[in-house]
Amino acid sequence: MEQKTIDRINALARKSKSVGLSQEEKEEQARLRQEYIAAIRGNLRTQLDRIDVKEQDGSIVNLGEKVRKK
Repeated sequence: MEQKTIDRINALARKSKSVGLSQEEKEEQARLRQEYIAAIRGNLRTQLDRIDVKEQDGSIVNLGEKVRKK
């Protein structure tokens, strides 16, 4: 996620608290927040895919696969 996008999310949040947002700005804020959440989830999935856990029985399981099964 680009810093420019994060800065825009923060600017809209500040404006929302101070003077309020127009309908267009509310829609933009919702869209940007969804993009941000998707980026965070993608980063988390990538991190989980790189972690292997040794179970008590000695088997090694990829944490990303283990989480997706639940």
